[in-house]
Amino acid sequence: MNEDQAKYLRQSLEHHMNNKKGHTIAVVSGKGGVGKSNISVNFSLELINYKNSVLLIDLDVGMGNVDILLGLNAKYTIVDMIKQRMPIESIIERGPNNISYIAGGQTLEHMFTLTNDDANYFLKQYVRVQQMYDFIIFDIGAGASHDSMFFVLAADECFVVTTPEPTAITDAYGMIKHIIKLNQTIPIYLIMNRATSMKQGKQSMKRFQKVVKHFLNYHLSALGCLPDDKQVTESVIRQTPLLIEKSRSPMAKGIRQMTHHYLTEKNTDNLYVKPSFIQKFKRLLMKR
Repeated sequence: MNEDQAKYLRQSLEHHMNNKKGHTIAVVSGKGGVGKSNISVNFSLELINYKNSVLLIDLDVGMGNVDILLGLNAKYTIVDMIKQRMPIESIIERGPNNISYIAGGQTLEHMFTLTNDDANYFLKQYVRVQQMYDFIIFDIGAGASHDSMFFVLAADECFVVTTPEPTAITDAYGMIKHIIKLNQTIPIYLIMNRATSMKQGKQSMKRFQKVVKHFLNYHLSALGCLPDDKQVTESVIRQTPLLIEKSRSPMAKGIRQMTHHYLTEKNTDNLYVKPSFIQKFKRLLMKR
């Protein structure tokens, strides 16, 4: 991060202190390759289009690609902050449309595990920025690792991304079952990605919701159905977010509809629920 960016973050921290309380969303998937990170990036950008401030944190440690999708090269990652005990302001980068993000890194040279000291340091740093943003999005690595579940279970909400493909559906069901087993109160939303048609996508969502209700006795909310759009691959190759480069594409339209649906629904509820992310994270640490 350059000096201007660091100065901006310091000023924002002072300006927003006690004015905001970042609403946390964990975006997960049962398996890789379903478009989770791409959705996280474009959903975050659309939230910004609604005049929200957003911090996107890539927690797919070692295989993170949020910075790549944004066409940027982060100097530091979340691992650098935790292992080198760096201030969080120094690792937050600025991307297109003023999105703030923290990279996860693309190396597996060292296996990363979150010790209790590491987790406490993260919380200490998190407190410094939580009031700077309306939304804090955690892009979680595929599957359910011990460390990643801390962030999922402490979040205000969870988005589960899948596709109509049978193995993706099976893995998404396994992820939801695991989350519900540990926390039956967290709101979970389903995103059906790469639908060949809206009819097929909505049918797959309804069948999935019925299965979850029947076997897990849990109401899974349908957040959005996103089309299979070849322009997504093209935007990834060019490292430019779809909402910026191909704003009229079917996928971009789907993201906008999904975000509008989410924010409209949230307007009828209390957006800032209790207990907070920090309170829940601390409770999870005490049970570790």
